[in-house]
Amino acid sequence: MLEVVKSRMLYSEKNLSQYACRDEQAIRLHGNLTEDYRPNFFRDVDRIMYSLSYNRYSDKTQVFSGELNDHITKRNLHVQLVSRTARSIGRALGLNEDLIEAMALGHDIGHVPFGHLGESYLNELSLKYDNTYFMHNVESVRRLNVSENFGKGRNLTVQVLDGILCHNGEIVENIYKPVTKTKDDFIRDYEQCYVDPNHSKELKPMTLEGCVVRISDVIAYLGKDIEDAIELKRLDISQIPESIREILGSSNSSIVETIVKDIIINSIDKPYISMSKKIFDAIQDLKDFNYKYIYGPAMNAEQREDIKRMFNLLFETYLEDIRTNNQESYIYQDFINNMTDEYNQTTRDSRKVIDYIAGMTDEYMKRQDSIIRSRKRQ
Repeated sequence: MLEVVKSRMLYSEKNLSQYACRDEQAIRLHGNLTEDYRPNFFRDVDRIMYSLSYNRYSDKTQVFSGELNDHITKRNLHVQLVSRTARSIGRALGLNEDLIEAMALGHDIGHVPFGHLGESYLNELSLKYDNTYFMHNVESVRRLNVSENFGKGRNLTVQVLDGILCHNGEIVENIYKPVTKTKDDFIRDYEQCYVDPNHSKELKPMTLEGCVVRISDVIAYLGKDIEDAIELKRLDISQIPESIREILGSSNSSIVETIVKDIIINSIDKPYISMSKKIFDAIQDLKDFNYKYIYGPAMNAEQREDIKRMFNLLFETYLEDIRTNNQESYIYQDFINNMTDEYNQTTRDSRKVIDYIAGMTDEYMKRQDSIIRSRKRQ
């Protein structure tokens, strides 16, 4: 009976493009589990959405932190927008929407408190204390494969994890073409990122669906970040050069629609994802504009210094707590004591601290900072 149900859930695969990744091609990272009625990639969506890390998206910075405005994008909305954008493209191109959704919803699981700024500070600490580079795409894979589920991981498919690892939305290309990989190739790519920061920039997804998610990450944040900046009165739409607005439009909806249509027209029935040169150049120009007028000024020098201080204080305090076996510390109460024996026995102390901090929300980090400073004053 379950096979009948599963076949019905796979009905749409009959209409997939020859370039789509089918469920039968799924490779589960740690071997096969007991089958149920859900197709592999569909099941991965559930495993991501029911994770504790997914819950914590709701209080993680996208661009702007500490704003008393409920209309500003948090990380949870961003991943949903990436998913919708990618599924729109994927459906038009006849690609696997379950695979796309899993990649999109899981791609930023590894983001730390306070967005890319927090990531840069945790990277400095990781290099100093753990001798490894920290990048949120790599941490997303580690979280879903190792530290989630109390140290047991979620055992997702290689295709989903690869799309998450290769999602780098800060790099825009005119053509996204997948490369053939085995499970061992994926593992080597993942491990290499810890010792070579440039390797992450060179990664290419193993599926066309991964390519769609990668460009959709860009599409989802370009216009929405402008919308948020306008909502906060930090930007006026007239500041965007007219040459860009004439091509992409003057609103988030028009930017998304223009780019998505162009990608579909230039990618249909092809083994790669592409866009016209006019759209590609406009995206590059808009991205440069956003970095100059939105991302750079998003936080002032005082905010940056305070966030850096928090990361340093928390990291050094927790590391000392582990070394002194301070069971009263929150790193034991909220993290280490909940993890499996295997995780605790095989994970370096410095890496435990990185895992703990990386999983925090903005507000949780602020509370921990307040608690630690209060104790030090006593």
